[in-house]
Amino acid sequence: MRIALKIEYDGSAFAGWQRQPEERTVQQEVETALTRVADHPVEVTCAGRTDAGVHAIGQVVHFDTSAQRTDHAWLLGVNSHLPDDVALSAVHPVGDDFHARFSAVRRCYLYRIVNRPTRPALERGMAWWVYKPLDETRMATAAAALVGKHDFSSFRAAGCQAKHPVRTLYRLEVARVGDELRLLVEANAFLQHMVRNLAGVLVAIGSHARAPEWAAEVLAARDRTVAGVTASPQGLCFLGVTYPARYGLEAWSSRVSADDGL
Repeated sequence: MRIALKIEYDGSAFAGWQRQPEERTVQQEVETALTRVADHPVEVTCAGRTDAGVHAIGQVVHFDTSAQRTDHAWLLGVNSHLPDDVALSAVHPVGDDFHARFSAVRRCYLYRIVNRPTRPALERGMAWWVYKPLDETRMATAAAALVGKHDFSSFRAAGCQAKHPVRTLYRLEVARVGDELRLLVEANAFLQHMVRNLAGVLVAIGSHARAPEWAAEVLAARDRTVAGVTASPQGLCFLGVTYPARYGLEAWSSRVSADDGL
């Protein structure tokens, strides 16, 4: 039997999603808990690996098991063996053709920026603090030029292992909610550090360090060295994944806008 899980986690104390020797990772915690409930070794495959410090509300994984458990038993049993900063939020049996990564058609991230002169206390691990005033109108104008199918080489990490840099960016919304700026980013797939590099470019534009036209110039350059700063990982949250309707996971996709609450 193949089972899909929806997972949320606070990435602050993790070295990222992917299992690593001598490091605390989300994958290791999830697999350890699943193994205890299934009573056999379990390996999971995720929709999108997240870096150290990055959070998730709608990470999706799948695993195969011979254990017979109800959805409710999986949910309660696994959560009882997980640490406080990781939790399953949904369980759904799927067909053998389902793959958490390769069956996904869209992925959605939220990037949060606390924009005020004083540093935050409550949001210190959940948002990037930018003390300079940011103009969200300029940022939104720049963001519009990046939507579509493009070569995003200028926005990928130097160590990115993706086979090609072409991605389709469906949404890049910018909204202000009080002293918080929110960037909602949805694409078919993402390159390593792509969202954080997009945020870095938009912040440079919002602070008037660069003109709105600079975003299109960076994109056209296809050169990471021209794009400037990579935004802090703490501001990034994996919101959700969209799959074809045949898998019955429509409720797991993220259909929000940048000014919605979380």
